[in-house]
Amino acid sequence: MKNLAVFGTASNVGKSVLATALCRIFSDSGVDVAPFKAQNMSNNSGVTPDGLEIGRAQIAQAEAARVVPTADMNPVLLKPNTDIGSQVVVHGRVVDNCSARDYFGDTKTWSAKAFESLHRLQSQHEMLVIEGAGSCAEMNLYDRDFVNFKTAKEASAPVVLVADIDRGGVFAQVVGTMNVIPPEDRARVAGVVVNRFRGDASLFTEGISILEKLSGIPVLGVVPFYRGISIEEEDAVPLQQVVDPLCRPDRGKIGIAVIYLPHISNFTDFAILEHHAHVEVHYLQRVKDLEGYKAVILPGSKNVRGDLAWLCGSGWDRKIKTFRQKGGVVAGICGGYQILGQFVDDPYGHEGEPGRTEGLGLLPVETTLQNNKTLCNASGTVKGSDIPIRGYEIHMGETCFAGNARPLLDVTSRNSHAVTGNDGAVSPDGNVLGTYFHGIFDGNEFRRWFLQKFDPLKAVDESIPDKEKNYELLAEHVKKHLDMEAIYRIVNG
Repeated sequence: MKNLAVFGTASNVGKSVLATALCRIFSDSGVDVAPFKAQNMSNNSGVTPDGLEIGRAQIAQAEAARVVPTADMNPVLLKPNTDIGSQVVVHGRVVDNCSARDYFGDTKTWSAKAFESLHRLQSQHEMLVIEGAGSCAEMNLYDRDFVNFKTAKEASAPVVLVADIDRGGVFAQVVGTMNVIPPEDRARVAGVVVNRFRGDASLFTEGISILEKLSGIPVLGVVPFYRGISIEEEDAVPLQQVVDPLCRPDRGKIGIAVIYLPHISNFTDFAILEHHAHVEVHYLQRVKDLEGYKAVILPGSKNVRGDLAWLCGSGWDRKIKTFRQKGGVVAGICGGYQILGQFVDDPYGHEGEPGRTEGLGLLPVETTLQNNKTLCNASGTVKGSDIPIRGYEIHMGETCFAGNARPLLDVTSRNSHAVTGNDGAVSPDGNVLGTYFHGIFDGNEFRRWFLQKFDPLKAVDESIPDKEKNYELLAEHVKKHLDMEAIYRIVNG
């Protein structure tokens, strides 16, 4: 069994995207490769074809590897729903809500579940690309960290260390990591990749020699920062760098404001809009007037009642209602759809103390959070049309109509089974709409249908690459800048 582990000197150094690229590179070379991440902490999740929940990053890696995503590829998923706690998903199903202290108090149970999945995948594939989590050298949690070196040891995998030069301090990142980890783990590290380089790479030639001398490991490549390639991000850290732009949207484009909720989830729903030539997406957290925007979107949330309280306490509720009154389009996806309704009822205390929170009242719907989570891939059409839609549902809420609204979508399939049903709601004038379908904008037809509300001529962008093309572009970019011969030697022992 051949394996390769991709670990980071810190969170958000680009290891999940590098792992995605390696999955496609190895697949292109004829290897039956699959991704694995023992534990992921992210509110960007997706649904496998058999209706189980895992991180979006592992779904992307499986697609890049040309294999069917399964729950074994991300056996433990933590979905933060408070500042100190998370919903715990094991083998694709919710099993608990834990504080960080309780979860990390004893991780033996979680590691046993993760290693079950690791060994199953090893029996099914020729090779695994194993992604670590955060920094692989968090010494205060080292004995309880089963995602990094314990997984590498369990899989007998050599380790490639990824460092982000764009954030600065790349020498300290690598040398510090190598100096603090135990000797037996240090010996497993076979090389380092310097990621996100900007500018003239020849200026770092001396830096490579210095880094190799100080760290004692070879530099396997310097990967430049890329543009024009859309790969789904694992978490919201990169997004935080672009929140609250100072400028208004370009008047020549369709300006869309996505409200950056404190517990935002599945913001990957809007990645395709960010790459649209005629659309400008702004993520907004600080309250401001919405002049210049054509639409406001409320994204998914891992704590809907908490985010509703934040919207009302900050004054965003008034700004959004004023925008609606002036003829603006307001949309909500999943938790955002629930927020648009009359109230959200949480009788079992999934999001804190049991109770009911009043919604924005922009759609006549009511939501009650249930004990069972809906997990499915689904498809259908826009109500009353032949416009196809595809997406995936991840929600514990059940939403029902309470007044004059009509369904947004006709649902004809869930998890490959034919069904007859509806989803979402739309106001009588069509300017307020909500849906449980994540990923709905990825479909060309629905995206055009939505954008033509604002400008039919700008609704179409033929330059947007599809997912397969993005994986190809990423693999070409990374392969060009890595010493793949050295990496193959590492993989082959």
